[in-house]
Amino acid sequence: MTNATEHAGFEKDFARAERRERLFARIHRSARWFDALGLAFVTPLLKMAAGDNPREQLGELKRVLVIPLIGIALFLTAWAWLAPKVETSLGAIPGPVQVFEQAVNLWDDHKAERASAAAFYERQEARNAKLEAEGKSDRIKWRSYTGKPTFLDQIATSLLTVGLGFLIATLVAVPVGIACGLSKTVNGAVNPLIQIFKPVSPLAWLPIVTMIVSALYLDPSEELPKSLVISAVTVTLCSLWPTLINTALGVASIDKDLVNVGRVLQLSTPVTIRKLVLPSALPLIFTGLRLSLGVGWMVLIAAEMLAQNPGLGKFVWDEFQNGSSQSLARIMVAVIAIGLIGFMLDRIMYALQSAFTFSASR
Repeated sequence: MTNATEHAGFEKDFARAERRERLFARIHRSARWFDALGLAFVTPLLKMAAGDNPREQLGELKRVLVIPLIGIALFLTAWAWLAPKVETSLGAIPGPVQVFEQAVNLWDDHKAERASAAAFYERQEARNAKLEAEGKSDRIKWRSYTGKPTFLDQIATSLLTVGLGFLIATLVAVPVGIACGLSKTVNGAVNPLIQIFKPVSPLAWLPIVTMIVSALYLDPSEELPKSLVISAVTVTLCSLWPTLINTALGVASIDKDLVNVGRVLQLSTPVTIRKLVLPSALPLIFTGLRLSLGVGWMVLIAAEMLAQNPGLGKFVWDEFQNGSSQSLARIMVAVIAIGLIGFMLDRIMYALQSAFTFSASR
């Protein structure tokens, strides 16, 4: 009887240990995704909840969460203390509280503008329904709401623009980079162009792009306005170089034995690229894509500001020109938003890099 009881207890302990091991395996698999998305602090919390060594996990939590929060708190304290001491043409530099208040105001403005748009369309539908009921269908007109873009609308425009420019840059840079990595002749022909055009500022590209797009894009659509195309092409010209260079480097650095195996098997060039070259070069390609997206986001703000194209850059410039007592705080809201969006874009690319490559570096 004692042996049976001990055996049952042993089986329960073994099953409990097995469940715990499976739980920790799932946590470890999830850890890289939390890390990629900037949520590394979730992992030690899950491990503590699962019964791991609390002291060890508290140390990890301190490293990934507490210390960064302390750094942010010290920055906010220094900002709040120093800001009122600096007087500008727009008044004293706003502190964190004033900036937060303007962020709330911008959100309220967005909601009010959406409510105005909804009311406009409701009145339009009611008027047109009345005309149709009276048999005056020929007088029915549908108009789009033409209210001022809100801060969130400007963010959406900037994200759409940088996404379009980044997509074009990727479609150009990756194939050219692969060709450069596979062929020394192509690399020799393209490399001088890279060295010449890579340092060119977006402020130099913008007038050229504006004139060319204006000459070629004669019938712009409502979904793809000319201003968006100009900004997107400027982003493309400035952001394609990191992807091109890293792609060429990644392709040129693959194991030569893999290339020789492809030749022995008499694989066609497209199959060689798809089966051998791309899997080996993907880590460096994604590194280039992350750099390109970061460059594109920075370039876009400058292009929008200079060309007065819709987006966050134009919002910053309009607030600067406005010169009201709230303008400086709103500009700082935009600066913080630009930084946070840039961080999120990088995290998204890093998550994709983790998903599609065997090894990824931060």
